[in-house]
Amino acid sequence: MRQIVLDTETTGLEPGQGHRVIEIGAVELINRRATGKTFHRYLNPDRDSDEGALQVHGLTREFLEGHPRFADVATEFEAFIQDAQLVIHNAAFDLGFLDAELGRLTDDVARAPLASRFMVLDTLLLARQIHPGQRNGLDALCKRYSVDNSARELHGALLDAKLLSEVYLAMTGGQATLVLDGDHGPSEDRSVSGGRRTTREPIAVRVIAPTEAELAAHELSLEQLAKASGGRCLFRSV
Repeated sequence: MRQIVLDTETTGLEPGQGHRVIEIGAVELINRRATGKTFHRYLNPDRDSDEGALQVHGLTREFLEGHPRFADVATEFEAFIQDAQLVIHNAAFDLGFLDAELGRLTDDVARAPLASRFMVLDTLLLARQIHPGQRNGLDALCKRYSVDNSARELHGALLDAKLLSEVYLAMTGGQATLVLDGDHGPSEDRSVSGGRRTTREPIAVRVIAPTEAELAAHELSLEQLAKASGGRCLFRSV
């Protein structure tokens, strides 16, 4: 399974007020392993950041003016996330901004919202299911799952995507392989014709129950499948 752990930085909080994406960071996971492939771009928003946002990410307009605009990297970005599940912390925020940026493109390509084109796993919703009533921001989750975030003096999209990938894997970790016990080696028996027949002792299979985190992740995936299929999720009917 291919997953893209994604984060953005923006000039403010509301894309409807003209705020823009100024940084995209993404990390590729395949079968729950980081491949080393990443996507990272700073973007020129052609505007200032709100003071509150600037204090969070520290990306000034002067620094960003020398970087490409979103339209310049859109094709590359869409190619990188193609055919992947998106793993995002507070997904509605990032997807809202990315949809707004894609909607500004003038390439005459009709694009449905990303949430309708991709499976999306919101790690904030997942964390709230696993740890109800607790702080579930990225820093809090890093502390809870012993992920080193000492380099996170300011928010950065690629750094945060890497931290989130570690948190996600720790939060949904558990059974990785099926463990078989009781294989005590072959025993031999005589067939009716006098030849040899090799048999094995019965194998005892250790059954490992899913963790609370795995059950929560499974339930969240079912909700997303049901939404994407218009309520026709077969797993729900079993």
